[in-house]
Amino acid sequence: MNFPEIESAHFSGAVPRRPFTVVRAQGARLWTDDGREFIDCSAAHGWANVGHSHPVVTDAIRRQAETLVALHEGAFNDRRAAWMAALAAALPGDLSRIQPANSGAEAVEAALKAARFFTGRAEIIAAKRGFHGRTFGALSATWNKKYREPFEPLVPDFRHVAFNDLAAMDAAISDKTAAVILEIVQGEGGVYIGDADYFAGVRRLCDERGALLIFDEIQTGMGRTGKLLATEHLPILPDIITLGKGLGGGIPMGAAVWRDSLGTLDAGIHGSTFAGNPLACAASLAVLRVMRDEQLPQRAARLGEWLMSALRAIDSPQIREVRGLGLMVGVQLRGRVTPVLKALADEGIWALPAGSTVLRLLPPLVISEEDLQTVVEKVAYCVKT
Repeated sequence: MNFPEIESAHFSGAVPRRPFTVVRAQGARLWTDDGREFIDCSAAHGWANVGHSHPVVTDAIRRQAETLVALHEGAFNDRRAAWMAALAAALPGDLSRIQPANSGAEAVEAALKAARFFTGRAEIIAAKRGFHGRTFGALSATWNKKYREPFEPLVPDFRHVAFNDLAAMDAAISDKTAAVILEIVQGEGGVYIGDADYFAGVRRLCDERGALLIFDEIQTGMGRTGKLLATEHLPILPDIITLGKGLGGGIPMGAAVWRDSLGTLDAGIHGSTFAGNPLACAASLAVLRVMRDEQLPQRAARLGEWLMSALRAIDSPQIREVRGLGLMVGVQLRGRVTPVLKALADEGIWALPAGSTVLRLLPPLVISEEDLQTVVEKVAYCVKT
């Protein structure tokens, strides 16, 4: 059966497909219908932090599916309660008020609505090169005009300023600002890391002017950067965080989490049919357990340090810079990344771009040292050919 032909006859066209039909995955490996095998350095676009088909997660999903799959938030549930308690216990400070969602973009929507509700203000300030999702509010906070222009006009009262530029932020935040939303590491924008002093300065400005600080942890969260949250690398706490991707272990899930001191939303002003469903909560509860028991954030810190050191040792004029945090790594090239991605695929490595000139590596946190060594060898080969 020609699966690409069947999908091409029916799909919307919005998401380009690679010329492979992936039918199975385990750990950090993918297999296609014709028997090809790949080392997954995309973590399935960032969600497979605990790897594909982790037995603890799949067992939790199976057992919950036999009991209760979906239940609206209008009733209490044992799995949701256990998940909320476990997530709040794992997060820093008093980040404990949780609004479940079905994706990272939905979590951003909830965070933006919460910021406007709690402050009574409208303006949202985001960063250039930032990416927060494709729904209308999240897209309004996203910088890249390629994503924005086809759908304008977007939500009003959004502004963008230079990332990692405290003077620009100082000039932007006013008594009209509801919130500033930032990524600690800009993933889609090129794997750029903000300075600790910058984030501390933004925190101070928000406090002085009554604005809330939102950290988008959709890609950086769940152990990716060497801590459960990238926030934990900093000496400050945001008012709201957004989670997604790795939170559900492959089951669609997101969450906006804010500080307990902010309080709660008014009843009935936000909600979702499937958000916080028992199946997703059971999967996420298992993910949190795997993170703790297998010490995956610590593993990401150790392997990420080795990976970046090994990539920096590659002698190639094509590589301009290697940057990252934990197992969130960007290789800045002097030319376009597309030919390198295609060459890597030919060598059995599935990787991602981050803009037009950055090779992005987001391997599952369970990837073996041997597979990472192979990745480095293949990158070295592909940037020299």
